[in-house]
Amino acid sequence: MPRVKTGVVRRTAHKKVLTANKGYRMTKRKLYKVAKEAYLHAGQYAYNSRRIKKRDFRTLWIGRITAALKLQENPVSYSKFIKAMGDKKVTLNRKSLSELAVKLPEVFSAVFKFTTSK
Repeated sequence: MPRVKTGVVRRTAHKKVLTANKGYRMTKRKLYKVAKEAYLHAGQYAYNSRRIKKRDFRTLWIGRITAALKLQENPVSYSKFIKAMGDKKVTLNRKSLSELAVKLPEVFSAVFKFTTSK
């Protein structure tokens, strides 16, 4: 069986990594071995950050809801408000509640009054 050289294929693979690393500093964009490591680490950081972003947004939404609850006539804590929502079978999620609190405070007040009324 004749010998097959990998010149074109290897060059294509190397070029893919090196073009992906444009904007990196020093040898991380020039030398393939170093660039490959930087490329793999960047992928891992991106993966982790996609998970962390969800956590950060949930924290932001909870903070907005808490701030809006403090502005109500009879303020209650966030945990008591969420418990009351569960008891009243209100199925608004935290994202939509925070949007209401920021953009439509009168609607949020109506939801608050409904959930906290006995």
